[in-house]
Amino acid sequence: MKKENKNLFISGLILGLGLLGAIDGIVFHQLLQWHHMVLSPNIQLEIFTDGLFTALFSALLIWGGVKIFQDAREDKLGTSWKIFLGGIFVGGGLFNLVEGIVDHHLLQVHRVKPLAENPLLYDLGFLAIGLLLVIIGFIIIRLEKNA
Repeated sequence: MKKENKNLFISGLILGLGLLGAIDGIVFHQLLQWHHMVLSPNIQLEIFTDGLFTALFSALLIWGGVKIFQDAREDKLGTSWKIFLGGIFVGGGLFNLVEGIVDHHLLQVHRVKPLAENPLLYDLGFLAIGLLLVIIGFIIIRLEKNA
């Protein structure tokens, strides 16, 4: 992959991480209110950790935007929408996979829907969606290479 396209892919990947973090925070934490970043009887701790999570994905979105601007300014940014979109899908999928494996299974700080009859199904579905997004991302990138 040419350096310009690699920069475009990395920017998309960073934005994908931030975007799926935002979707997770908005949908699961705020709209559905299924969980907080850390499940605790202390609501202040839950809200504080959600705030840290929001700060993290916001920083990723800003970083991705700044990287695009810097690479474009130095004429080191590719122009392929497929590579960029593929990077976003891969980044979003990696967010789900890492967050799901680390927070849901290794650290066990929360589950996707802890009050569900079978919370493991929701956790596994979250991981399956992450894997699907990564696969879609690489398919999109492969379509660009074969074009």
